[in-house]
Amino acid sequence: MRALPQLEPPASLLPLLESFAGRRVLVVGDIVADHYIYGETDRISREAPVLIVRYEKSEVRLGGAGNAAANLRDLGASVTALGVIGRDEMGGQVRAHCRKRGIRLVSPKAPGLVTETKTRILAGGLNTRRQQMLRLDRGAQGPLCDEVQAQLAALLEELAGEADAVLVSDYGGGVLGEKVIAASLKAARSKAPVCVDSRYNLRAFAGATLLKPNEPEFEALAGIRPENDAELMRTIRRTRKRVPSKAMVMTRGRNGMVLAEGAAITVIPPHGSRPAVDVTGAGDTVGATLTLALAAGASFEDAARLANVAGALKVQKMGTVTVGLAELRGELEDPQE
Repeated sequence: MRALPQLEPPASLLPLLESFAGRRVLVVGDIVADHYIYGETDRISREAPVLIVRYEKSEVRLGGAGNAAANLRDLGASVTALGVIGRDEMGGQVRAHCRKRGIRLVSPKAPGLVTETKTRILAGGLNTRRQQMLRLDRGAQGPLCDEVQAQLAALLEELAGEADAVLVSDYGGGVLGEKVIAASLKAARSKAPVCVDSRYNLRAFAGATLLKPNEPEFEALAGIRPENDAELMRTIRRTRKRVPSKAMVMTRGRNGMVLAEGAAITVIPPHGSRPAVDVTGAGDTVGATLTLALAAGASFEDAARLANVAGALKVQKMGTVTVGLAELRGELEDPQE
């Protein structure tokens, strides 16, 4: 094991950003409509011991695989997003956002499907910061029907052939069934690197180019919670033998990242010292940056170091938002403590 020194990101990473423009990335996964409702609380209801929220405004953002696609686009990539979107109001919002951002959206027909939607109610008193009070989820649970799965797998094989890299964004919404997983692993055996961000099913992606679990996801995969760093390193080596990939990047929040490549394990310290404001969507930002860096020809180490900076920038922002190319370049040139 080796640890990278606690240094500002080297200038050698800056030329990598110049290689991002026009790189073709395919995102396949669970595209979600992140629906935010904002309001003001002023009293308790007489009907039940709950707050009354007076509606102020609402907005829809791209979430899940859609947020990963948005991050890639804002970093300069040419992006195709493959998923399943319903013919409903939220599906229309997702399509509109993709058109506005210049994301090519590919979705097979799935009659009756409800677009996966996460509605968050954020409220607070007068002149106070709005905080999340409740989340309401809508959309189908479980695997999609065989016909839709077959269409997705065929589309993935076709689109992966046009891509410089593939990002799998699996939120457990049903898009990544057996046929689609098999198609993604087939792509990994060809020219394009395939990076996998899977919340519940990393084991199924053995053979991918890169696996990107966070710490709890890795512990679920390993079946153990390491008690110290030495045990963590042993667990990483054992787990990678069971679930092989060319590399693995484990995000550890305020503890930075761990990169495992071949027999080497590298600890990447956290970027900066500012406390996190909101971790929502940080995994999408990290996954997008890793994938685009690999598409541009970066080493796993440079890709991980760059993604570490991008993730640190994201957690300084509220909600499902992206980190843009100019913002990332500015942080590399002049890191903020």
